[in-house]
Amino acid sequence: MSSPSGSATDFVPPRPTLAKLRAAAKGCRGCGLYKLGTQTVFGEGPRSAHVIVLGEQPGDAEDRAGRPFVGPSGKLLDRALDAAGIDRDDVYVTNAVKHFKWAKDARTKRRIHKTPSAGEIKACRPWLEAEIALIEPTVIVCLGATAAKSLLGRAFSVTKKRGVAIESHWAPAVFATVHPSAVLRAPREQRSLAERMFVADIRKVGQYLAKHATTGKRPGRPAHKFNEWPITAARSATSNASTRSSRE
Repeated sequence: MSSPSGSATDFVPPRPTLAKLRAAAKGCRGCGLYKLGTQTVFGEGPRSAHVIVLGEQPGDAEDRAGRPFVGPSGKLLDRALDAAGIDRDDVYVTNAVKHFKWAKDARTKRRIHKTPSAGEIKACRPWLEAEIALIEPTVIVCLGATAAKSLLGRAFSVTKKRGVAIESHWAPAVFATVHPSAVLRAPREQRSLAERMFVADIRKVGQYLAKHATTGKRPGRPAHKFNEWPITAARSATSNASTRSSRE
C-alpha cells in the first residue's frame, strides 16, 4: 500500500531503534521505487559510530545483496578508510535513497543506474533523518553530488568544496567528495589521480577526527600508506551524462 503522505513518514516506527527502522523499511511504500528495487537496502553499522558515510542509492550489487556498499565502490571506500586510519567498525554506511533506481540496457541484461529525482530523495528523507538522529555522528561524509545536495542544499558544489569540513546541524562536520563509482568510471589515464584525490579527501576526515577527538571517543588507528591498486571495473559504455554527474 502506498503512503498517504507520499513519503516514508508513514512507515517510520515510534520510538525507533536502528533495528526497528531496518525492519520497518522493508515494507516502505513511500515512493514508487519499491517497485523497481529488489529489496530495501537500509543503512548498516554500529549505533555508536562516529562517522556516517552517505551515498546516493544502492547499486546493482547492493540491491541484490540487501546491504550497502558491498560492490566495487564499497571495496574502494574500505581501502580509503583504512588508508585514512578510520576504523571501519566506527562507520555507519547508508544512502539518501534506500531502493535501487534503474533502467534496462537495451543491448544487454544489465540494469543501468538512474539518478533519483528530488521527489524520491525527499520521500526517503525520514529514514535518513532517523538514522542521523539515533547515531549522532561526529562527521558525515557525503559521496557524490546527490548525497551532498540532500544535506547541504541544491546549490552545494562538490567540485568547489570537496574535502572541506562544513559546519551543519546534521553533524559538527560534513565532508563531501566524489562517489567511489566516479573513480571507477574514470578514464584509464586519469584513474590513478582520481583514486589518490579520493583517498586524500578521506584522509582529511581522519585528520579531523584525530584533531577533534574528545573524552569517550575511540582513538583512530594510524593512517596506512595508500598503495595504488588495480581497478578492474570498466567504465560503462552505457553510462550517460546524467548518471555520471549524479555521483561526482
